[in-house]
Amino acid sequence: MPEWPVLTGFRSLHKENAIVTLKEWFAGGRRVEVALDPNKPAQKFSIFCRIEGQGPGLTLLHGFPTCSWDWVKVVDRLKNDRQLLMFDFLGFGDSDKPRNHVYSIFEQADITEFLWQHFDIKSTVLVAHDYGDTVALELLARQMEHKQSTQIQKVILLNGGICVNYQRPLLIQRLLRQPVLGTLISYLLNERTFNKRFTSIFSKSHPISESELRQHWQAIVRRKGKRNYHRIIQYLKERKRYQARWEHALEHCDVPIRFIWGLQDPVSGKSISDQIRKRLPDADLMELEDVGHYPQWEVPELIGKEILKSF
Repeated sequence: MPEWPVLTGFRSLHKENAIVTLKEWFAGGRRVEVALDPNKPAQKFSIFCRIEGQGPGLTLLHGFPTCSWDWVKVVDRLKNDRQLLMFDFLGFGDSDKPRNHVYSIFEQADITEFLWQHFDIKSTVLVAHDYGDTVALELLARQMEHKQSTQIQKVILLNGGICVNYQRPLLIQRLLRQPVLGTLISYLLNERTFNKRFTSIFSKSHPISESELRQHWQAIVRRKGKRNYHRIIQYLKERKRYQARWEHALEHCDVPIRFIWGLQDPVSGKSISDQIRKRLPDADLMELEDVGHYPQWEVPELIGKEILKSF
């Protein structure tokens, strides 16, 4: 049985004023028209995308409730000699946020495949976090079924509820799932409440700044996105409904998977990493003792370095 590294004592060298702001991030990308059903040409969505660099493909999938800006602190470390695809899932960031829409992990996987074809990406390393982890597992399941043209070469998963029975959703997440109450909470949710809940999933060693919080909130409310909170979060029910499919892909796919896990994450931290150890005793698992739910935001130098090891 392998020795799993448990790393401690990371100090972020990142200067906040050096990062690309959310406004600059959106200005530096473009919205791509996505039509998933050829039989319904009128049903199209615009998806915000950023393509940076040239070389082997590297696709980065963001989490809930944020957007592709999640990766801003690692981009400069990754884009040399690699082609990065970063995009906002439907309902997130600067992508379309249709109001009366049934949001689905399967649809987000369809969008990912569409963008791979659109940008002529034949093979890619896939890096995912949180909500993106589940999209990644659906893509792996499709690859096992030989149902997609783009070849996933390797997967790196950061904190997410990949073992659904062991995730610990926040109270507000549980309430948002409720049919009537969730709608009301979406309507009443404000920046102050968001800041309080979002701050709680970062480690004390690597707290998020007020400026960063403000910009994450701006991404959520952009294009009237706050009103969809209760709809998008139904992915938690999807995780339960399709648990067997996605956990089978996790445990049995032949694609190498690396796990980089912040143990101070109250939602999907040590309880999930313990399951990874139990189910995949030979897993490539790196545990970060003093990191919370957002490793790529809290210790970007380390995450960038570890991603590069995949090539």
